[in-house]
Amino acid sequence: MRCASRLLLALPALALAQEQFPIADKIKGWLNQAQSFISSAVPAVPSTMDAGAAKVAEHVEIFLTLDNWQSVLAADPSATTAGPDDWMVYITGGNRTCYGLCGNATIAWNESVALLSALPTAPKFAVLDCEEQPILCNAWSVGPPSIYYMSIPHALADQSTPATTVRWIPLNRTSVIASDITTLVTKQAYKNTEPYEGIWHPFNGLIAQYDLALPVGYVVWGFSKMPSWLPMIAISFLSRSFM
Repeated sequence: MRCASRLLLALPALALAQEQFPIADKIKGWLNQAQSFISSAVPAVPSTMDAGAAKVAEHVEIFLTLDNWQSVLAADPSATTAGPDDWMVYITGGNRTCYGLCGNATIAWNESVALLSALPTAPKFAVLDCEEQPILCNAWSVGPPSIYYMSIPHALADQSTPATTVRWIPLNRTSVIASDITTLVTKQAYKNTEPYEGIWHPFNGLIAQYDLALPVGYVVWGFSKMPSWLPMIAISFLSRSFM
């Protein structure tokens, strides 16, 4: 739009000079001027693309919280397919939880979501911001930037539910690009990561089975907020009391 307006403004001046310059020189001048306008506009394109991808992502992703994650990350009872519901959960953070280095990964995530959301077999998308939801991140024992790829099964005929398969896939903060994320779906590259089956499994882990995820999340978060000198003083007092 900016290029077109500048060219229109330049036309009257070129028309006045029409009698003074040959047609070939005039056309050459138009081309040179248009090329300079287009070249000056190119650096603005990436930021425009980033903003557009972010807008698309906002409409198809859900932000997870302590209150909604269990209801969101559940199999859709109205689904017509027998297979599990796949979810890609992008784990991000801010200055405290990602040291301000999640910006590049977030751009790659937004671009990949904008592309993947057009696929008929696309997974569902969610975001967990550890800056806003530190308890949930600690309850899952995950850190940004990363992706939790989840395959959530439907209940069987006897109403029993098979185990949920989760894969935690860390992302490189500086070098990750959109194709690294899209291939997780288009080429099923997520299968290159072994499923996680430890105690921090958000659905079937030992902590989740005994409903300890929330208390443990608060405890871990509390320790992270504790000044580094406080544990040393506490240990010193305890050791003296034992002596």
